[in-house]
Amino acid sequence: MLRQYELVDKVLAYDPVADEALINRAYVYATKMHGNQLRHSGDPYFSHPIEVAGILTDLRLDAATIITGLLHDTVEDTEATAEDIASLFGGEIAGLVDGVTKLSQLEWDSEDAKQAENFRKFLLAMSNDIRVLLVKLADRLHNMRTLHHVPKEQKRRRIAQETLDIYAPLAGRMGMHEFREELEDLSFQVINVEARQAIEARLDNFRSESGDVIESIRGQISALFDGTDLDIEVRGRQKRPYSIWRKMQSRSASLEQLSDIFAFRVLVDDEEDCYRALGVLHQRWPSVPGRFKDYISTPKNNGYRSIHTTIVGPEQKRVEIQIRTQDMHDVAEYGIAAHWVYKNPEKLKTENTYADTFGWLRQLVEMLEHGSSAEEFLEHSKLQLFSDQVFCFTPKGMLINLPRGATALDFAYAVHTEVGDTCVGCKINGRHLPLRTQLSNGDEVEIVRSKAQRPVPIWEAYVVTGKARSAIRRALRQEQLEEFVLLGRQMVRSIFEALEKDAADAVIERALGPLGHETLDDLFGAVGEGLLSAQEVLEQVYPRAKESKAGKKAKVRAAEKTDPLNAKPLVRLRGGERGHAIRFAEDTFPLPGDRIVGILTPGEGVVVYPISSPMLEAFDGDERWVDVAWETPEDEAGTFVSRFNIRASNEVGALGAISTLIADYDGNINNMSLAQRDVDFYDMVVDVDVRDLKHATRIINALKGLSVVNAIGRV
Repeated sequence: MLRQYELVDKVLAYDPVADEALINRAYVYATKMHGNQLRHSGDPYFSHPIEVAGILTDLRLDAATIITGLLHDTVEDTEATAEDIASLFGGEIAGLVDGVTKLSQLEWDSEDAKQAENFRKFLLAMSNDIRVLLVKLADRLHNMRTLHHVPKEQKRRRIAQETLDIYAPLAGRMGMHEFREELEDLSFQVINVEARQAIEARLDNFRSESGDVIESIRGQISALFDGTDLDIEVRGRQKRPYSIWRKMQSRSASLEQLSDIFAFRVLVDDEEDCYRALGVLHQRWPSVPGRFKDYISTPKNNGYRSIHTTIVGPEQKRVEIQIRTQDMHDVAEYGIAAHWVYKNPEKLKTENTYADTFGWLRQLVEMLEHGSSAEEFLEHSKLQLFSDQVFCFTPKGMLINLPRGATALDFAYAVHTEVGDTCVGCKINGRHLPLRTQLSNGDEVEIVRSKAQRPVPIWEAYVVTGKARSAIRRALRQEQLEEFVLLGRQMVRSIFEALEKDAADAVIERALGPLGHETLDDLFGAVGEGLLSAQEVLEQVYPRAKESKAGKKAKVRAAEKTDPLNAKPLVRLRGGERGHAIRFAEDTFPLPGDRIVGILTPGEGVVVYPISSPMLEAFDGDERWVDVAWETPEDEAGTFVSRFNIRASNEVGALGAISTLIADYDGNINNMSLAQRDVDFYDMVVDVDVRDLKHATRIINALKGLSVVNAIGRV
């Protein structure tokens, strides 16, 4: 544990003007407030914040950050308050401490909810001051170094998994690769002990058989540059067990097949020398095809810049070499901490590398502002953090960085949310392809748009980025809300008009106060969502309009006997309508011309059933029945799915004859599956897009005339 004077001396060594008195005061205050508290190891608790501060001094951070490291647990774990911190150390430090303080004082429904809410708060604080992240990463790093002292295995595994899921990727996204690799490996020790021990044993055997391979190869690479005017430094190291294990898993390769167990770095003076050094290496040793990456001309999102190449080098071993300048190396090791950009925010506006570093963070904050829950936000964040990159281009040459596996739809949302919401198709390298098409490095993607387009639920299955998924869900929620409002307005006005009551907005507003709603849209939305009945609104506005239960049941029974096309229902189902507020019950296939009824379902709106559906027995006598009728003008006719059960002869050409007839009658086969097959016949289920009941009946009658069709029926 660092002594007080040792910590102060470390800070003053790189920042002579640091506030020495304030650091001393924070050290004493943290020690006093944590008092006799002990860690699981038995050490005094205040040793932890002091070690966190020491890690931050290794990053050469400013005094405010060091003090935050000393104080980061005082509000959470002692009697100190945020007001105390502000009065003693100022608003800046109080804000930083608050950013890394967990919400442990509140109660949560689950551990997942607690983790998600903490992460939500943490991201918001981090977006305002990146030093919050630096302190939090130092805090997590020291906790992971001492995790073996935690007695409960389940808790150790939970902390390690959280570190692997969130904090290690965060460190990687900020370019802090030393932090990321140590966090990953410390987590690996807990989550998969056997795998790590196996890799360590294999590495020990390899070293005993091959000797000091690293020093041998390093020496040969250095000697290669002796006859040049390049001033270089060669460093070599063995990769950590987790990094090796991850590559073995992703490539389905053995340890012996990996080419980058050892990594070597060639440090040069300037950018031009990077390419000269690359030429020297490739002239001496052959490069491995497909293993060259130029992150100098195309930096990573986190600002990382370097040239990567793999050669068949000294001793005929595959060797990965990274070529970079010292400045690039500092960024690679310490990421954003190497820039101190938080001391000069204007840098973010003028230096693209730094701006790109924060681009992903801005996207996360945007998702946070529009997310429906903390758990959903955490899901999107993990998608955003775990990403290997694919570089694609717009037709105008703008570079778009996406995670590997991203689709054209992800690309559209990466360009702009509005572009994603209105896209109807895409061209990839000039070819029309589906929006679900996965992109590759160098693809040129053109998005085709239409103002009439809106996101649909199936899009969620087409995207992998958190931004796209969040935007799709947000648009679907908004569309659902609008549909609930329209449905509720229709239902309220229908019941008012049925009793010849005034349905003007000014009249209906009388129900807002008694029913606890602020606006008519809120009221109509609640009715459409099934949280409130139109009858309740009527009774609030016209108290004498109450019906008896017997009268309501009689009305339902009368609705069953009424011709639905001539009735005056509460809800009319327009041609082709399949929205959020009105939807068909699962495994039912009603068509215009069928008699239908709706069940008002809380949180879902109106669920439509055929009047003959046996599922309606569950709602017998229920007051949630809603009169529904078709409204299908010829000029707005849509298509509906009709399901046929067909028994056909098992002979050559039978399926072709059935498909051709359906097409001749202007039907489109939506789906087809084989239910049963024997020597003479096979049973199949065919979903066909049709306009209405008459259209389906014509197709069925025509199919009955085919010699290959033994039986046919509509589901």
